[in-house]
Parts: sequence; structure tokens; C-alpha cells
Amino acid sequence: MRKLDYKKLVVDIQNWIKNYVVSANAEGVVVGVSGGIDSAVTAALCVNALGKENIIGLGLPCDSVSQDLEDAKLIAKVLDIDFKIIDLTLVYNKFLEVMEPIVKTNKMASANLKPRLRMTTLYFRGQSKGKYLIAGTGNRAELVIGYFTKYGDGGVDFEPLGMLYKKEVREIARILKIPEKIILKPPSPGLWAGQTDEGEIGLLYDTIDEILYRFDYNLGFNGLNKEDIEKVRKMRKIAEHKLKMPPMYEIK
Repeated sequence: MRKLDYKKLVVDIQNWIKNYVVSANAEGVVVGVSGGIDSAVTAALCVNALGKENIIGLGLPCDSVSQDLEDAKLIAKVLDIDFKIIDLTLVYNKFLEVMEPIVKTNKMASANLKPRLRMTTLYFRGQSKGKYLIAGTGNRAELVIGYFTKYGDGGVDFEPLGMLYKKEVREIARILKIPEKIILKPPSPGLWAGQTDEGEIGLLYDTIDEILYRFDYNLGFNGLNKEDIEKVRKMRKIAEHKLKMPPMYEIK
């Protein structure tokens, strides 16, 4: 993996956040605090960049695992940020009830509704407060392989961690003094009980990071499993549409 000065990197990202928010003439940032490492690191960077008084943290349970909310509360307490809990479970269940006569939803359609409801809530809260931007919490591995919901957790204004591999996010988390239990917690979108990122993807983040690193820097793949490489290559290709603006027909 690449060698980075992590302390300097933290300062550089914080300066980037501050400059971006100022350039957008925004007043602050809203962060969805999920209870995982990525949202914890994102929230901490935003606090350091803008001051805790300019950060709103939202806990958005939606037929969710209860421990995730407890972990989100811990993160908010450690960062001492304004933190509100908005339970979207009733909205989620009502939406599915309304849709049932029209179309029978499948498991993934129902699961992806949760981050899309959270996205709507984050933007509603940000606009209600004033001009607040929505901070994304995706890391490079998630974004490149498409492990996020389009117009859900992918619907944000900026991505502070978007160029960082998962291993690098862990290093930054320790510098920012994120609680160790959050750093060691198995990453999960929390869409259903027992779900984990690595279990669903079928690869460890360390493996994904290494393959993406070699893709990014054209280093070759000696010593890596060919099936793993092909799997990541395929996920990258399928995910391309998620990282682009919608295509438009061009009049020639």
C-alpha cells in the first residue's frame, strides 16, 4: 500500500472540507452517523474543520439493528456534536404498505429504500436548518466497486473519504481518537440483521484495497488470487454508472 503521512493527511482533508464548505457559501454540515467507522471519521473530520457548533449529526434508525444506534450515540458523545435521532421505521413500513398493491418489492428493493429515506431526511434537515451540506461517508473501496445505494448513501454533496482505502480510514480513525470498539466493529450497512460488508461482497477489505491499489497505480497483480481480481474488476465495471452524472442524448 502507499506510504502516507497520516497526520498531515488529516490536516489536509480538514482544510479541504473547510474550503469546500466556504466555497459553497454553506453554513455547516449534516452527517448521518450510522455507528460505523466511516461515518465516525467523517464526523470527526468535519468537527475539526468547522467546529462542533456547525455540525449536525443524525441517527436514522429504519427497522435497524439497535446496537448501531447505540454506537452512533457513543460517537456523537465523544465528538460532543448536536445529535438528533429520527426513527424512520414507521415511514419505511408505510411506504411498503402503500406500494404493495402496485408492485411486490423484493428484498434488495426494500433494503435500498432505507438509505434513500435517510438521504431525503438528511437533505430535509440540512435545508430546514439553513444552507447545510450533506457529508458523504463512503471510502474508495465502497465507491469504486459500487457498494452503496444510488441516490441513497451515494446521494451527498461531498466525500471526504472518497479517495481513501479502508485500511487508511482505520489509520486516520486512530489519529482522531475514534473509540476502538468502533474501529474494530465489522463494517455493515445495517440493512438487515447479520449483514456485513465483507460477507455480502465476498472479499475482505484488505483484499479489495490491495487489488484496487494495484489497479490505481498499474502495479500488476503478482501473488494475488485471479478469481478475486476478476471479481473486483467486474464490480468496478458494473458500478461505473453510479459514479457518473446521468447520460444525456446528444444532438449532433
